[in-house]
Amino acid sequence: MFPRFRQIMAGRNGFDRLSITLIVFAFILDGFAFLSPLVVIFALAITAYAIWRAFSKNLAKRREENYRFIRITGDIAEAFAQWKFRLRQRKQYRFFSCPGCKSKLRLPRGKGKISITCPKCGLKFNGKT
Repeated sequence: MFPRFRQIMAGRNGFDRLSITLIVFAFILDGFAFLSPLVVIFALAITAYAIWRAFSKNLAKRREENYRFIRITGDIAEAFAQWKFRLRQRKQYRFFSCPGCKSKLRLPRGKGKISITCPKCGLKFNGKT
């Protein structure tokens, strides 16, 4: 497509998920430029860092940074998905945390006081559904 650009980018990191996220964040900050000129300077600094990462030849370091970023954002996305799942099912089920192993247990509502046995660690505790 662009052979000259391919030559320039050969052996370089390129735009990975972290660089693209930084650029999008910088554009969002530009929307708040009316607040202060420092916001614009901060957005330009973020953009410069993202472009520097894209042209970096230290591939191992950039991949490690990107991997950490993906791991953190993946954990956040997973926690949000679990929260959303529990929110949708809160009318039919009651959610408990095992006091022993902290695993999440889902039990149907309307059973009254019951004795709960954790399937992971076998700990018995009481709860009200």
